[in-house]
Amino acid sequence: MKFVIKGPLPGLNELIEAERRNRYLGAQLKKKCETVVMHAARQLGGAEFEEPVYMIYRWYEKDRRRDKDNICAFGRKVIQDALVKARYLSNDGWKNIAGFEDWFYVDAKNPRIEVEIIGRDEDALC
Repeated sequence: MKFVIKGPLPGLNELIEAERRNRYLGAQLKKKCETVVMHAARQLGGAEFEEPVYMIYRWYEKDRRRDKDNICAFGRKVIQDALVKARYLSNDGWKNIAGFEDWFYVDAKNPRIEVEIIGRDEDALC
């Protein structure tokens, strides 16, 4: 199953900068991003996943200015936490997420994040 988050999420550098300004700004940023992700995850409908799941992230950036690790570090954290809050995953620990991979692309006209979740019972999971 796959869902799409429109636009990019803030990177790790933006989170660090917010927390340096005020410790509450970082928490606000994370909460705002989780809300965006939970809204996008509605595309999954009533999907249930047999855990552990494997996750594939496809990061479509408008350009190549941000480092790949900056793009995905905070993004994966927010996405996985939001999926737990939305009850698509029971938790985001070792027993729940078998692994993940990141793929990076440039799409100046349509930056987005595509998140594919593969349940344990699906053939694609090794």
